[in-house]
Amino acid sequence: MEKVGSWRFHSYKEYLNDIRTVSAVERQFEGLGEAARRISTEFQHAYPNIDWQRIIGLRNIIAHRYDEVRQEILKPSLVLTAFLTLMKDSP
Repeated sequence: MEKVGSWRFHSYKEYLNDIRTVSAVERQFEGLGEAARRISTEFQHAYPNIDWQRIIGLRNIIAHRYDEVRQEILKPSLVLTAFLTLMKDSP
């Protein structure tokens, strides 16, 4: 997700109009979900505040049901990632 935070777009609408960025963001979420799927059950239980099944489920939607991907589902994570990047980059 660090890659996503480094991408700059001025608005959500601008993001939606850039199909390459949309595809790249989806790919990052797909990779994150795949990594979550491979994490051991023991590790997942050690971090119960993370909704592992939702992360994995989103990966499955992106990977297998392209027509069902709704960008508004990804928007909160995009906003948070952009905010955290700004905070990290600020003096």
